[in-house]
Amino acid sequence: MNYILFDDSTRINLLPFTFTRPVADIRIGILTIREKWEKYLGCKTSTLTESYLNIKFPLVEEDENILINASILPNQKLVDEIKSLKPNQALSSGDYIIAFSSSEVGMDNTGDETTSVVEEIETNALFTKLNNVWEIFSFNDEEIRNDFSLITKGRKSAVISDTNRCSGAENIFIEEGAKVEFSIINAKTGPVYIGKDAEIMEGCMVRGPFAMGQDAVLKMGTKVYGATTLGPYTKVGGELNNVVFFGYSNKAHDGFIGNSVIGEWCNLGADTNASNLKNSYEEVKLWSYTDETFIGTGLQFCGLIMGDHSKCGINTMFNTGTVVGVSANVFGSGFQRNFIPSFTWGGVSGFTTYDIKKAIRVATRVFERRELEFNEIEQNILTSVFKLTYKNRLL
Repeated sequence: MNYILFDDSTRINLLPFTFTRPVADIRIGILTIREKWEKYLGCKTSTLTESYLNIKFPLVEEDENILINASILPNQKLVDEIKSLKPNQALSSGDYIIAFSSSEVGMDNTGDETTSVVEEIETNALFTKLNNVWEIFSFNDEEIRNDFSLITKGRKSAVISDTNRCSGAENIFIEEGAKVEFSIINAKTGPVYIGKDAEIMEGCMVRGPFAMGQDAVLKMGTKVYGATTLGPYTKVGGELNNVVFFGYSNKAHDGFIGNSVIGEWCNLGADTNASNLKNSYEEVKLWSYTDETFIGTGLQFCGLIMGDHSKCGINTMFNTGTVVGVSANVFGSGFQRNFIPSFTWGGVSGFTTYDIKKAIRVATRVFERRELEFNEIEQNILTSVFKLTYKNRLL
């Protein structure tokens, strides 16, 4: 069967991350949503998403297809129900579609799938659906545990060096090539996964659940509270508490970040700090791209949401519940605004537009450091986001 992961209308609630990727490529837990589905399904998937993302994330359509809502996180019972769908049947929950089988693939102008479904079947499975950007860190504990079981089942961990102090060693899994020396790891509070060729330097203190992707690095003396995820090629220092880094981003020096999500290709300068609790202990409000205003999250703890390619200078202070868009460059003393639009340059004293040509030049250099090419496809996506976010820079 041909499986396609589609963006539903909640995609806008997951901005700024879905400016530069389909919902399926959001990382939560150890894996991206796509990687989770592909492990359960045992095959590759393609994507039904925004037209400007199609070249990088192409749709593969066949005579018979099963389309799956990418904002839903898989489990075995749900996968079994989806695999049993017959042509023109849909699996649903309440007022939305989980998956459907169809020979026709399309998207209407609201961002929802168009179907020729003639029969809806109500699911019996319990599952998690990602509806809001702050749920990426809120659900991260459960998803690290789920992914840990999925990835490590029937496998044996590499041996951890005896220079370390470990508690709950049965909940620690180390891939080949990973280096861990002279650190403290407490996996009794949750599993700890250390990816291929990742490194935990001397003096780190890690409290699970915790996950590191391939070639990720914890700098010396880093303090990590769960549930925290470092995507591949991420480099982190200082103090973290319940943070998800998608990958290829750096927070290499001291400073605190908690209850936050950081996209790809970001860099946080030395001693960057992000508040995650208001002095009044009130509910944190967060910028909504849907409502174009600040909305309640229902959370007391909520820190920094930062889109791909954004940067901040040394000693930057982010207020509780701050949203930074794509390719913003933030610097200067004092607490920054709670919403910093994409492609803005500046700080407390004011912002100007970050020229798209300059942004592309910087992104090209950043990719080159990883021996990657910021090709025409990547440039076109960034240029599309620049145009799409014009009205945000007028606020």
